[in-house]
Order: sequence, then C-alpha cells, then structure tokens
Amino acid sequence: MPLDHYVTLGRSGLRVSPMCLGAMSFGADTGIGAEVGESEAMLTAYLERGGNFIDTANFYSNGHSEKILGDYLARRPGSRDRVVLASKFFSNMHPGDPNGGGAGRKAIIDQLHHTLRRLQTDYVDLYWLHNYDRFTPIEETLRTLDDLVSAGKVRYIGFSNTPGWFTAQAHTMALLRDWPPVTALQVEYSLLARTVEGELIPLARDAGMGVLPWSPLRGGQLAGRYRRGAATDSARVALTGEPSDADYDVIETVVDVAEQIGETPGAVALSWLRHRPAVTAPIVGARRMAHLDDNLRALEVSLTAEQTARLDAVSKPTLNYPIDINDAATALQFAGATVDGVHTEVHPVMASSDRRY
Repeated sequence: MPLDHYVTLGRSGLRVSPMCLGAMSFGADTGIGAEVGESEAMLTAYLERGGNFIDTANFYSNGHSEKILGDYLARRPGSRDRVVLASKFFSNMHPGDPNGGGAGRKAIIDQLHHTLRRLQTDYVDLYWLHNYDRFTPIEETLRTLDDLVSAGKVRYIGFSNTPGWFTAQAHTMALLRDWPPVTALQVEYSLLARTVEGELIPLARDAGMGVLPWSPLRGGQLAGRYRRGAATDSARVALTGEPSDADYDVIETVVDVAEQIGETPGAVALSWLRHRPAVTAPIVGARRMAHLDDNLRALEVSLTAEQTARLDAVSKPTLNYPIDINDAATALQFAGATVDGVHTEVHPVMASSDRRY
C-alpha cells in the first residue's frame, strides 16, 4: 500500500496516510534528535511519496519540532492546507507556572496560541490531549476544546495516554452535549507493548476511534538492533530499557520471519501492527533518512496467516483483571460450542460431573 492510498481516521471524514510521520525527533536541542537539515529532508521524502499526516507536540525538542515544521511549510506556499497537521497540549513549557501545562481552560488556550505561532498556521487539524489531567474536570477540558473547534482553530480532537474509563467518559459526555467527540487515540502499541488490547482497543473499535500507535518499534528494539547476550548501546537502553527474556523471544521471532521473507525486522513488526483491529496509522519517527526509508518499507510487506499467528502467539500479552477472567469465562458461557469462529472447551467444573439439578 503506497503512502497516497489514504484511510479514514476513525469515524470522521478526515483522510490520512497509512503511516504518520512522527516529528518527535525533529530538532537536536536535547541531544538525541535530528538536525534541521535532516529533519527537512525526511519531511520532503515523506511528502513526495504522497504522505499527508504529520504528528508533533508542543514540548518536542522544547518547541523546536513545531518551529521546524512551521518554517518548512511557510517556505512552500499552499502546502500547509495539503497536510494533516497534528499537535498536542498538556506538557508545561514554563517551569514554575502551575497553569503552564495540563488541560484547564487557561492552559489549553495559551498552549494552542504558542503552537500556532511556532507552526505559523491558523489551525491544527488534530489536537491531542497528551496525558490524563487528574486535577481538571473533564467538562472544562471538553468545553474549551469545543470553543476552539467552533473558532476554527482546531478541526478534530484526540486523546493520548489516557485511561480507558476516562476516555469513555469524555467521549460519551461529548456526544450527549453535542461537543466534538474523541476522534482518535494515540497509544503505545507494538509487538512488545500489547496491553492496550485489554481496554483501549475495544473502546476504539466500539466508538469508532482511529488508533495511532506510538513507539511501534519499541525504541528500536524491534528493528533488529538488539540481540540476546550481545552488548547494547547504553544510551539506547537508558531510553527504552533492556529487553527481558520474553521480549527477546518476540524479537527473535520477528527476525526469523524477516529472514524468511527477505525483509527487515522493523518492516515486519510494522506490517503486523498496521493490520491490527482499529489501527489507522502507526506513527513512525526517525532520526536519519535511512530509518525513515526502512520504516516505510512496511507498506509493501504482506505477512502470511501462519507468520501472523506466530507473531500473535509469541507476543500474547498478560492482561489484568477483569480481562483475564472475562476471557476464561468464555468456556462457561458457550460450554464447548463454536460461536463466531471461536471454539470453546467445556469448563472443567462442568465436565467433572454429569449431574444437573
């Protein structure tokens, strides 16, 4: 699938590329990102291949990420309206100011003002709540976002890194009060991070929210750069942690599948993720052009049912209560019957006796 074979973002009319370009690495201010020239080269390559979906945040590289995007688009008249530009609010850019971050009315309005200034635009297409703000009533956040949508400064609303119960509450409240709904979720999701399948993915599927996975390669752990027993770059481990033995089981399976089909491990991991239920577009970040090229290879990778099943099995997550007991209860519910393609065994408690009262 090429980048210009667009998909709809959740239950909305917004059409986006099947891979979103993440700009978290734009700007070398923090010592781990890409210089301006490299960032702009990656932007050009992505857009020339038909990509139209770019994601950033107010605090990425201390605001430099947004400025790089704004400067780039400003030098190309007409290009701004041809891209879907997403940014986020929550993180405080003014240490010591209690209203500098979060999801209160003052904070949101001020953060958007500076985001639009850095991006040199009048609006953002998708505005994300970056984290759950436990100190602000959700009514205040949603009402403020409704004002910004009505004013034309924001087009769509998304939530990132928020609990399932909170996200469902906010979405339901928005629908009941005729405020903009939660159109999309941005969550950590990969072969090494699948716990979102317990609450957030089912919520997204039920509510029609698009899902944008961040860290789809788990900070490079699924890109083939890690080997069990081999020395690992200390700076990389400081960011992502050392893979566990179970993680290495997943990594080695990805590498094995990649060798079978003559592809890179990163492309295999991204291809698996692209085809998960509710996923609209993984967010692929890169610090080098070679990394971006490798990530975009996933659009051309097709995994067989057997290969997908191997990856599913080795990475199967342990989900917390009550998901675990809900899954186990299927046998009690159907007692050996096959329903919607799912076969169940008779639960041992029922099979232990043929007496019925």
